[in-house]
Amino acid sequence: MLATLYNTGARVSEIAGLRVHDILLDRQTAVHLHGKGRKERAIPLWKNTARSLRGWLQRAQLGPESAVFPNRAGAPMTRSGVRDRLDRAVAIAEQHCPSLTGHRVSPHTLRHSTAMHLLQSGVDLSVIALWLGHEGPATTHQYLEADLAMKEKVLQRISDPSPAPKRYTLGDRVLAFLETL
Repeated sequence: MLATLYNTGARVSEIAGLRVHDILLDRQTAVHLHGKGRKERAIPLWKNTARSLRGWLQRAQLGPESAVFPNRAGAPMTRSGVRDRLDRAVAIAEQHCPSLTGHRVSPHTLRHSTAMHLLQSGVDLSVIALWLGHEGPATTHQYLEADLAMKEKVLQRISDPSPAPKRYTLGDRVLAFLETL
């Protein structure tokens, strides 16, 4: 579930509402997400995410209308259920990566991370907006906070606007005056 959440940049409601028939795992691998305002979008899957989903669907043996990530009762997982699964994963990750301790990680954090991953991979802002299901790139700007490495790359590509320091040279008249002293 978490790999799918990260790969797609899906909202929690989109992951909770994901049905088996929304997943394509044959020739093309993609997920059809049903977002805000009844908008739909198809997001391609990385090979690892597709492999994980295939394995999960084979083990779970769910029908086409079933929730891909059901709760214990077989119903679609709730927002709090998704959050609980993420909290458990973060607690395990903190054991191997202590720098995570004290940081708030939410499903929406994964959405931000997806946006940054796409941006750092050179994906155009308009494509990221489509990927996340935004109306346009203006909405996507709030997700994208360029990190220091990206800013340094920009500095390497542009020239320094300040003029190069010039050494002062004395003119003939100034030299002639100084010799009279």
